[in-house]
Amino acid sequence: MAIASASMSTQAKAATDVKGKIVIIGAGAGGIMAMAHLRSKISNPDITIISPNETHLYQPGQVFIATGVYQPEDIIMNNNDFIPSDVNWIKDEVKNIDAESNKLTLRNGEEVSYDYLVVATGAACNYDWIEGLKKEDIGTNGLSSVYLSDFEKGTADGGSTGWTWLNDITKEVESGKKPRVIFTQPRTAIKCGGAPQKMLCLCADYLKQKKLHTEMIFTTAGGKLFSLKNVADELQKAQDSYEGMSTKFKHNLIKVDVKNKKATFHYIYEHKDEWGVESMEEEVVLDYDYLHIVPPMSPVDAVRESNLVWEEGAEKGWLEVDKFTLQHRRYKNIFGIGDVCGVPMGKTGGSARHHAPIVAKNIISAMGNKPLEEKFDGYTVCPLKPRYGEIIMAEFGYDGPMPSIPFWKDISVPRYSWWIFDVYMLKHMYKHLMMRGLM
Repeated sequence: MAIASASMSTQAKAATDVKGKIVIIGAGAGGIMAMAHLRSKISNPDITIISPNETHLYQPGQVFIATGVYQPEDIIMNNNDFIPSDVNWIKDEVKNIDAESNKLTLRNGEEVSYDYLVVATGAACNYDWIEGLKKEDIGTNGLSSVYLSDFEKGTADGGSTGWTWLNDITKEVESGKKPRVIFTQPRTAIKCGGAPQKMLCLCADYLKQKKLHTEMIFTTAGGKLFSLKNVADELQKAQDSYEGMSTKFKHNLIKVDVKNKKATFHYIYEHKDEWGVESMEEEVVLDYDYLHIVPPMSPVDAVRESNLVWEEGAEKGWLEVDKFTLQHRRYKNIFGIGDVCGVPMGKTGGSARHHAPIVAKNIISAMGNKPLEEKFDGYTVCPLKPRYGEIIMAEFGYDGPMPSIPFWKDISVPRYSWWIFDVYMLKHMYKHLMMRGLM
């Protein structure tokens, strides 16, 4: 409480009297943190937040539910606890963004104008982009996905169905069978890029602790386990410690035959001969008994179908913001925060926490016709879980590793202390500090 009080006091002294109507789309982590920072930094702010969801989900907790560490109710919060009465909360969904006219159209047909817009709509999971698959299939026929949730309804079924799925696998292995379990990672950018391997390793360790094992295959559209070599090496060591585990690189899931339990992958590889190297591709079909799916992701339709996204390049389809200021590159009164941003790094809650004060201060500068001086350094964090009781806290940014604790310079080292922090402390910090703009 003393830390919170001190932070609020400092923020109150720094309040400015800039004027303008600020509208925030989205009330997940990014939207709530942006609102909290703006509200604390502006005297008499005019802030509207648009989002239908009263329930707030602590998304990182889904993996812990799926592996028996948390209960489903442990990640359910209430946006009424975060959105104060002096903020205009419109409980609806934005269907169209007209950046030329500074106007939003809601699902109910109403229009909302703005002077400054913060896009905080996150990343949408597109299960139906995989041929033969529907969102409703998850939780049936050996299918699981830790990302399964419905933010408007306030349900987070990915964790609970994942825990049932893991126990079904365990029972089958205990009976003497050796089912094939496949874990996927798509070609698109995803929120919490480490989650596929968290599920892979924790599920394997759950069996290992019972002196069991089965065939587990990690299929990733990428060509390596992690972007930083020392972290990738440590993840490979973890995989090597589990009997029956292997990885297929450059395999992107494109089709699922739910009834017959067959997964089809687009496989890209290089063929070398005496004339050189040729890029090849083919479809590979793998039988499975259990399949954990990480769906391809994109911005929500209102953003994806607007003219606010990158039209080409590595960030194609995501919000076109400057990677340092988080200001839209063409519409200078629009800013982005969180997973929706088309920047080289940052689809994690840790990134959104770093975005929030930068976005707030830069909006205030723009409102006052001043230069945007706050810069995002690319900070992101992946609390990778090679096994129960250990976490590799991979913190890095545009220029390389960014460890929060300076004397733990090697971010690839698995540590028990990070497990304790992630399981028992971070959720409370999220609720009582991050969502209130106090860190």
